Amino acid sequence: MTTPTESEIEKGGNRRSAARLAAVQALYEMDMVDADADAVLEEFLRKRWSLDKNSDRGMPGTPGVSGAVAAYLNDDEVMGEDTPLTEPDREWLGDVVHGVAANRNELDAPIAPALSEKWTIDRLETLIRVILRAATFELKNKPSVPASVIINEYLDVAHAFFEGPETGLINGVLDRLARDLRS
Repeated sequence: MTTPTESEIEKGGNRRSAARLAAVQALYEMDMVDADADAVLEEFLRKRWSLDKNSDRGMPGTPGVSGAVAAYLNDDEVMGEDTPLTEPDREWLGDVVHGVAANRNELDAPIAPALSEKWTIDRLETLIRVILRAATFELKNKPSVPASVIINEYLDVAHAFFEGPETGLINGVLDRLARDLRS
């Protein structure tokens, strides 16, 4: 895992981690409803990732959740009075989402041989596919970020959604991709 800078801690944690989570959520939505990257990003940044606790959109300051869940998470007795919320790094988020959207075929090309013979990229569950695409984009296009950081960050995202063998699959594929793309 990366160590957050002092300014990231002051702002509530690692903004790139939040951007990666938001990117996976945006890419998932784009894949499921065939939506445009700009439209999804605008909605994510304006509504879903609003950090305004007085928001009237049903998402009072809690990224990625709505309604009763957001109210529960914003309850000081549940989360603690000083629990900071992390706003995603908007530039990183946009770069990953636009990069994956514009280069889907180029990103799928190295993923396919990293899968077992029984699996194709299209056979993967949508969430696994978008996690692999986002991580592959970073492995190919963000050489200043160590491969181990990218893998750990996207495994953290995977653990937010999966409890079973899916995280092992993602880890194995990302390890192979890191060797193939960064050697």
